[in-house]
Amino acid sequence: MDSNLHTTPDTIKVLAHQQYDAPDALSPTTVLPNPLDQFRAWFTAAQGVVHEPEAMAVSTATPSGIPSSRILLLKQVDTRGFVFYTNYESRKSRELAANPHAALVFFWREVHRQVRILGRVERVTAEESEEYFRSRPVGSRVGAWASRQSTVVGEGDLQKNVEDVRERFGVKEGAVDADIPLPEFWGGWRVIPSEIEFWAGKPSRLHDRVRYILKEGASDESPEWTIERLSP
Repeated sequence: MDSNLHTTPDTIKVLAHQQYDAPDALSPTTVLPNPLDQFRAWFTAAQGVVHEPEAMAVSTATPSGIPSSRILLLKQVDTRGFVFYTNYESRKSRELAANPHAALVFFWREVHRQVRILGRVERVTAEESEEYFRSRPVGSRVGAWASRQSTVVGEGDLQKNVEDVRERFGVKEGAVDADIPLPEFWGGWRVIPSEIEFWAGKPSRLHDRVRYILKEGASDESPEWTIERLSP
């Protein structure tokens, strides 16, 4: 039995947790002026240390405010924001179409760091989606066609869909490439941030937190940011 847990038939209580202790000091005076540059610096530093640093929680909400979250993989950070790809008929995409705002969270336990992002969303261009889709493994491209994401599926239906797609596009068993077009219902979303918070874990829960807030009236092409320290 884990000594950090107290369990009863209907309750689990977490009694203790390993302390965080990020080695660096995080403050408005130590971060870069642009949060996307700061993110790229942290993301690059996490490579080879954090397992799957591109994994992120993506939260969406209905127009009435009912939220939902899931883990996705970041595929690109550019000068405008954060890009991921998905089925445009999925639950997340339907919610983004109806309420075009999202929240992202990256948690890198190995380096005691976290990044939170809030922003509006837009679809990436068809050309961007096409370029990324063509770079995916054959199996992933087949899967994009075969899965009606977030819909109820019967036992065996998905495998039949996969076989039908492979036959439709002439994908041979073991093929490493095939001419599979981009589905019209599949592509990317870009989260354009209006707020980004960087968090460095410290002992006794006295964490360092620095928040960037997009200044009112700032343009996407030349964003300006207010940088402030938050209480833990």
